[in-house]
Amino acid sequence: MQQNLQNKTGLVEGVFNKVYDKYDLMNDFMSFGIHRIWKKNLMNWMNPAKNKKYLDVACGTGDLGKLFLDYTDKNGEITSSDSNKKMIEKGKKRLRKYKNIKWVVAEAEKLPFENDTFDFYTISFGLRNTKNLDKSLSEAYRVLKPGGRYMCLEFSKIQNSNLDFLYKNYSKLIPHIGKAVVGDKEPYEYLTKSIEEFVNQAELIDLMKQNSFYNCSYRNLSGGIVAIHSGWKI
Repeated sequence: MQQNLQNKTGLVEGVFNKVYDKYDLMNDFMSFGIHRIWKKNLMNWMNPAKNKKYLDVACGTGDLGKLFLDYTDKNGEITSSDSNKKMIEKGKKRLRKYKNIKWVVAEAEKLPFENDTFDFYTISFGLRNTKNLDKSLSEAYRVLKPGGRYMCLEFSKIQNSNLDFLYKNYSKLIPHIGKAVVGDKEPYEYLTKSIEEFVNQAELIDLMKQNSFYNCSYRNLSGGIVAIHSGWKI
């Protein structure tokens, strides 16, 4: 499934080249820090175990890789992957004390890993930015071991009409917040548009099933502002 907005040449790379240096700061501003709770919810549902291989795609500056290590007493083999080189460099500096994180520049649709490699795969606020959802999902399935688990944390569709009204009006302010904090509102105009155009919870479940995942389910957080999707490679 192609995503038209993300297929505009250089758009997504340009967006993140502009914001990488204040990426974490803007995440805190836009979500009032709640994105950290959402990520802990994902990790709690995952229930990571020690001595496992974990891949975090579209890793940003490495929040989930750090959480995984914190949850497992820094035990595990972590690969943090992102298509943006500047974001990877920022993550390396930020988490330089964590010695068992391998950093890789790669796109979700074309991962440089062998089949059946990882026990866990996560993608947090990154699936929405890929050019092709099916390719991203099929690559996730390919690199997971049999019995491996796929988990996606992403902006989704709000179930409550009153909350939806409030959120849509707040979203109109996000580019202006970006202008004030980062100095450029264009990346955040892309952000709000990409959220509007992204598939809903049930549609993503269908895409996961079409790409061979089993026992697919999701949990809404904050009324559906975001959702966590889970699936297994059998």
